[in-house]
Amino acid sequence: MDELTPEQARAALDTVERSRRKVIDEIDAPRWYWTGLATGWIVLGVIADLRHPLVTTVVTLAFGAAHSSIAPRVVNGRHRTGRMSVRADIAGPRLAAWVLGSLVALVAVTIAAALILNADGARHPVTGAAVLAAVVLVLGGPLLPAAARRRAVRTGAAS
Repeated sequence: MDELTPEQARAALDTVERSRRKVIDEIDAPRWYWTGLATGWIVLGVIADLRHPLVTTVVTLAFGAAHSSIAPRVVNGRHRTGRMSVRADIAGPRLAAWVLGSLVALVAVTIAAALILNADGARHPVTGAAVLAAVVLVLGGPLLPAAARRRAVRTGAAS
């Protein structure tokens, strides 16, 4: 067996580190998840402002069912694209909990904002609150997987 020179060893370690970073860079939820969720949130707000409780209930249940069938595959950060599936131990166990916990908190914020807008006399308070939530989703949602990527780099995941 041939001995490695220090330069060859460094080059091999650099290759491993680049590969590790590529895997960590894949930890994310697809962009369409955040925009789709935001769009659905606005649609629910508009429908709620129409004041047809049965329609609102049916659409809310349909949206919840659709989200519950999609979310388990995408909120764990393991399937940003179809090119690669990141192992669960690399993506980390907390990302899905962070995303779902954030969505529950956003529901509370949406309800509070709608109540405030309604008390202020807004014509479409739920739509206004839903637009606020949608902006938070589109701008803030991708920050959760970014935090998971930073954690993976810090903890040496994928090494």
